[in-house]
Amino acid sequence: MRYYIAIYSVLLVIVAVIAIPSIVVLSVSNTNREMAVNKSAVMRGEDVTIKVYMHEINQVVAMNLEDYVKGVVAAEMPAEFELEALKAQAVAARTYAVKHMAIFGGAGSQEHPGADVTTDHKDSQAWHNETKLKEKWGANYVKYWNKISRAVNQTQGLIITYQGEPINAVFHSTSGERTASAKEVWGFEYPYLQSVACSWDQLSPRYQDTKAISLVELEARLGTDAGIMAAAQGGRSADVVSIIDYTNSGRVNRVRIGSKTLTGLEVRQQLELRSANFIVEAASDKLIFKTIGYGHGVGLCQYGANGQAKQNRNFRQILTYYYTGTAIKNIHGF
Repeated sequence: MRYYIAIYSVLLVIVAVIAIPSIVVLSVSNTNREMAVNKSAVMRGEDVTIKVYMHEINQVVAMNLEDYVKGVVAAEMPAEFELEALKAQAVAARTYAVKHMAIFGGAGSQEHPGADVTTDHKDSQAWHNETKLKEKWGANYVKYWNKISRAVNQTQGLIITYQGEPINAVFHSTSGERTASAKEVWGFEYPYLQSVACSWDQLSPRYQDTKAISLVELEARLGTDAGIMAAAQGGRSADVVSIIDYTNSGRVNRVRIGSKTLTGLEVRQQLELRSANFIVEAASDKLIFKTIGYGHGVGLCQYGANGQAKQNRNFRQILTYYYTGTAIKNIHGF
């Protein structure tokens, strides 16, 4: 009996070894077939569905791609901006979505399987529903929603590509003098995310900022091993803080505070500064940080886009300026 059981067990293993790869291939084949069918529908101009993880209700919701883009533009850019700037934001937002969508070969949300993107701005693009927008805009809701709908509808299906593929269409509020390259911020080289001059965002309310931080708070944030209080006892400001060097875009690359050497990005994050483009001065019992710009500085500068739009530059000109070497294409193949 044991002999027959052993033989039976071996046969089961052999069947499993043969069958499992077949099941895997069948699954992959079905997935590829589904993607091909969806892409074919897209090329015919049919509606595209995106799967969005709504972080506030912990649920994945399927919606029309263009409706999703409207909610992103409404959340990410002031509705008072020029129409061409809103169009640029719409194309950037749509590109980000397509880059992550499974039907276009994207990896989707790593944190939330089954979703292409999320509504959490820390993980993806921000997105607002009708309720939030009515709270945000009040009596201007209809006017602003119609304006944003125009921007999205007039750019329907358009995305930004580099060598035929959708790009990482990152954006930020205010660059201040120059945008930053992806290389200097994240360490990855993207040919279309290079540093470019930007003089159109100087009217941004976030263009300049001053923040004073006491030495006591500074040491609490950076750690007692930074020796900030000990350095301050020397009486020389250079003993407390000194900028070592800068990136190619003019942002702080490395700075010494007390006995610690930090990157400009680390200082921005740990001290909650508006950008890594700053100067710093020691004043008795505190450090004073003066920043230019707001955000990481890579890609589309939103206030710069609005400034360019005011000078009659269209959304295509704006996008291909901030995303160097790119082209605008339609996912529907028109």
